[in-house]
Amino acid sequence: MADVYVYRFTGWDGPMEPGSRTRRATLETIREIGDPIMESQIVVDDAELDSKGFFRGSVANDSDPTEDLTNEINSLNLRADARDSEALILDEATGGAHKYMLQLESRELRKQAHKLQRQQKQQRQSGLAAAASGDHSDMLAFAQLGSSPTAG
Repeated sequence: MADVYVYRFTGWDGPMEPGSRTRRATLETIREIGDPIMESQIVVDDAELDSKGFFRGSVANDSDPTEDLTNEINSLNLRADARDSEALILDEATGGAHKYMLQLESRELRKQAHKLQRQQKQQRQSGLAAAASGDHSDMLAFAQLGSSPTAG
């Protein structure tokens, strides 16, 4: 497993797959259907690509920031797992330096994922705190409506 770059793209006038304008793909895939938007480049694991070269995940594609963060955490952990798997098959004597680099990259990816998990937890807690301290008059009105003799 390896890291690959994926991009959003603009399609040519020809037919495009539904939803492909908002998806990401490798440069090789995009060359056949449109032009890459180079500023949209992100790094993902090749296991996250479908057989056509489209990114299956939704890192930085979601309108929901919570889902976006979850997908990025999953992607970072998948990339770290790939490095761990590769490091396990290397021999210390012949691939010691490469094994060390893979383990170092894995730790760094997991550190990034952990940081995002803490950020996600803080967002959830602040969202719950805001909901707990919010105005619940709409809920009270709904409860009163349910006990009203005219409510059907």
